[in-house]
Amino acid sequence: MRQDKTIEVFSLLVRAGLFGRTEGADSLLQDGVDWAEVSKLAKEQSVVGLVAEGVEVLKGESAMKNGATLLPKEWLVKYGVATMRLEQRNQAMNKFIATLIRRMRKQGIYALLLKGQGVAQCYTKPLWRACGDVDLLLSDDDYEKAKDFLMPFASKMWLEHQYKKHLGMTIGNWLVELHGHLRCGFSFRIDKELDKIYHDTFCANDVTSWMNRKEEVFMLGRENDVLYVFVHFLNHFYKGGVGLRQICDWCRLLWSHRDALDLRTLESRLKKMGLMSEWRAFGAYAVEYLGMPEEAMPFYDDDEKWKRKARRIWLFILKTGNMGHNRDKGRGKVSFLTRKLRSSAQRFTDLCNHLTIFPLDTLRFLPSIFITGLRQK
Repeated sequence: MRQDKTIEVFSLLVRAGLFGRTEGADSLLQDGVDWAEVSKLAKEQSVVGLVAEGVEVLKGESAMKNGATLLPKEWLVKYGVATMRLEQRNQAMNKFIATLIRRMRKQGIYALLLKGQGVAQCYTKPLWRACGDVDLLLSDDDYEKAKDFLMPFASKMWLEHQYKKHLGMTIGNWLVELHGHLRCGFSFRIDKELDKIYHDTFCANDVTSWMNRKEEVFMLGRENDVLYVFVHFLNHFYKGGVGLRQICDWCRLLWSHRDALDLRTLESRLKKMGLMSEWRAFGAYAVEYLGMPEEAMPFYDDDEKWKRKARRIWLFILKTGNMGHNRDKGRGKVSFLTRKLRSSAQRFTDLCNHLTIFPLDTLRFLPSIFITGLRQK
């Protein structure tokens, strides 16, 4: 286990980068901070840019104490190099997305961007967010058209998930994922509501947009975007491990839209999904550990039970790393059967842990999780 001080310093830097919170900054100047471990933790959770931004914030407010610098010079240089690489990769991805959207539109194919670079625009420094895949949401007809159009450009294809209507492919240096649904597959009740959101998006034109290199990129409407990002990381939480970056995305979305969200719509959909307990627990986590202002977290409840759940969530995040990748190290290539047995055992262990946080919902989701898992290749 990591030293408590390492986790404390890491958390402080994330809070500073995410919301400019600097309370407790003096603890950074204590002796014995293992900066290599702090950096390793930032990489594991894919929040190197946020930590670097936290360093900048704290340099401005409490960078010096009795002549001591905030970080050893070598680590300041390393974070500088890391953010420069992040900027270059993000700029390359933004260029790729603009070109991809433009070429698809010329073929009469219209796609929305899910998560990723669209959410990045909610950050103070969008180019410092670690970028991942390119997720595109399409109508039924455009989903089929997009498959036919993009397959010739793909160097690698994944098997299509029929229930989720999801297909992944590698184009150039990027993983592009086509979505003909918003379904996550860990609860039929949740998927039913996500189907309604999908319908509203294309039939009621409930969208927002982002100007990317003179190309207008459409995204889900505000409330739907917040809900989808929440359900998406919750899906990973129940199925293998949630990453800190995904929760930070949710927090920044809520913060950026805090004065414009339709809370009645948000509350209604959460209740129909049966996810109000998860929302309050992760909301408590965001406030207690990420520095989210209480007034910006809808339906926040400061009851002690939610804080206890938040603590257990935090321990699970530290254990699993970004989307469960801490547990993938050293596994190598194994047979399909071995992989299924391992993943099933891991999911069972995780679900036992989740029973201590969300007992009723863990039991409710268990059948769908295992059924969906068996369908996956």
